[in-house]
Amino acid sequence: MENYSYLSIGSNIGDRSTYIKEAILLLHEIKEVNVVQTSSLYETAPIGYLDQPQFLNAVILVSTGLSAEGLLSVCQEIEQRLGRKRDIHWGPRTIDLDILLYNHENIETERLSVPHPRMMERAFVLVPLLEINPTIMLPTTDTPLNDILEKLEDKEGVQLWKQKSGEGAYALFES
Repeated sequence: MENYSYLSIGSNIGDRSTYIKEAILLLHEIKEVNVVQTSSLYETAPIGYLDQPQFLNAVILVSTGLSAEGLLSVCQEIEQRLGRKRDIHWGPRTIDLDILLYNHENIETERLSVPHPRMMERAFVLVPLLEINPTIMLPTTDTPLNDILEKLEDKEGVQLWKQKSGEGAYALFES
């Protein structure tokens, strides 16, 4: 069975765009994962722990034969491979990969909550998600995501950094 998942991806240490590109390439190398689409890159202010550099954020759509837990394990392995440290809660990171949605399922396990529990509070997630799929609905609400985004105070802090230049998984990395 083919599953579809939206992942958020972010970086605020070192060469941020290179870390994002490497994470997407590593995802693509996984036999059970196919990168279907990527959003543009957006620069955003940190949330929670504020004494850190600006983030680059994007959302990617993948198709996968993996379970949600299996996909989470792959994401965490990629984070570790790219030097992710978890010293400060919401602190600086080379790479952050989060599962936002998995099919149209509600998942609650010890390791994973889907839809992502804070995604509707984060413009840096909703802006690129809506770029990829402007009509997407969450399984937990009947409210369109555009309406939720309009009410968020931090949406002006999500600035286009590099626009996706065409169709395809790696279009945002073309010169």
